[in-house]
Amino acid sequence: MLTGIFKFNHTTITLLSLLVLLGIWQLAASVANSLTLPYPAHVAQVFWQATQSGELPYHLGVTLLRLLVSFSIAMVLGCAIGVMLGKNKTLDAFFDNWLVIFLNIPALVTIILCYVWFGLAESAAILAVVINKLPNVIVTIREGTRALDKDLLEMAESYRFERKKTFVHVIWPQLHPFVMAATRSGLALIWKIILVVELLGRSNGMGYQLHLFFQLFDVASLLAYTFAFVAVIQLIEWLLLRPLDRKALRWRR
Repeated sequence: MLTGIFKFNHTTITLLSLLVLLGIWQLAASVANSLTLPYPAHVAQVFWQATQSGELPYHLGVTLLRLLVSFSIAMVLGCAIGVMLGKNKTLDAFFDNWLVIFLNIPALVTIILCYVWFGLAESAAILAVVINKLPNVIVTIREGTRALDKDLLEMAESYRFERKKTFVHVIWPQLHPFVMAATRSGLALIWKIILVVELLGRSNGMGYQLHLFFQLFDVASLLAYTFAFVAVIQLIEWLLLRPLDRKALRWRR
């Protein structure tokens, strides 16, 4: 009944949801009346000061660079290995236990081992992130490869499609949802792992800064840096992933 009277578009609903969240935060801060839960306005002020000083953009840029490098390596390797395992049952059976083992090793253990074995170097940090993300990508793409419609592949073969044409028009439309699922889950997972990597063994980046703020009990700065990173990830979703989704699925009606 109410939805028939009040019709809102997606943008309006999103803004309304954010306003409600800010209202709850403001109310909770008023009730708590403590430095451990600062007001939204105070967090915004801290964010603006950190941005003007250049401190927040620098550390955010360092973390985003690590995210880009490790994410790209994990996605390229994961997609290649996932397709290979999905097409080859013998290889899949051989490496299946490996995947189960690596999926269940805690990220913290992998990070510590990489630092112990390879030192507190940038390469060790990137390697730790890749190792933690890679099994998830492989499993997702492997399941997508297994789900490929064999009838469509046989039809492409009977019409003597070239490999490129077969991939673009037959394989990619079916694999696309799995690749996007791996991408979105990867972004959600990988930046959290990077923060732990930076906290334990780097001298810059968002994780390093968050650890510093924790030691100082600076909750306002903690929230300001966290929201900055979340905002960047949301921009990646809105400006990159969703347009790619629309372009890849434009054949659907």
